[in-house]
Amino acid sequence: MERTEYRRCDTGEDLEDAYRLRYKSYRLSDMVSENSDHTIHDALDETPNCYKFGIYIDGTLVSTLRIHHVTAETPESPSTMVYGDILRPMLAKGASFIDPSRFAADPDWSRVYPQIPYLTLRLAGMACFHFKAPYCLSTIREEHAGFYKRIYCSEQIGEMRDYPGLNYQVVLYRADVSAIRERSFTRFPFFKSTALEQRMLFQKPGKGEVAPLTILPTAKYLSDAA
Repeated sequence: MERTEYRRCDTGEDLEDAYRLRYKSYRLSDMVSENSDHTIHDALDETPNCYKFGIYIDGTLVSTLRIHHVTAETPESPSTMVYGDILRPMLAKGASFIDPSRFAADPDWSRVYPQIPYLTLRLAGMACFHFKAPYCLSTIREEHAGFYKRIYCSEQIGEMRDYPGLNYQVVLYRADVSAIRERSFTRFPFFKSTALEQRMLFQKPGKGEVAPLTILPTAKYLSDAA
């Protein structure tokens, strides 16, 4: 983690690099069809509750993740698009979710660093803590469900359905973040983070303010303090 940094990708070359990495990763496993732009993006990338990130090792982009903070006031997200009949009644009763999506890792770097999914999905846990969202959603391929059940104790709440633009069907899983928090921190201490790191990642800058260019993981400092 000492060689890792996170960047918010809102505009410019970082955002274009993230869109290209999605395409490179998804085409390798035939998740999407070819397109002339060699990028993957959609309308959900532009919603006000969307946060897009690049994860860098030694200054090189190795993975990317998109996160939506889903509430009754901001219900737009990949999961609510496909499973609105299941999730919108929960939102109407006051539930809120973190919905990570568009996870993509550089295949060359993934062979060198199999820990990349953990470094990347660490962002989803931090989002849950920052926004005080009790649940984290996962709209995923069925063959990936074992990872989410093993690491996050996720439970399936939605059956297999089509997802627009993908060449496979997805299933919906949900993790109870508060229930697994201490277990996760014990097994994976690098999931820990400070409130400052969370604010730098997810607090959108005010008018005239500049967002931080890069955010370094803070788990090390919490471990050292312990």
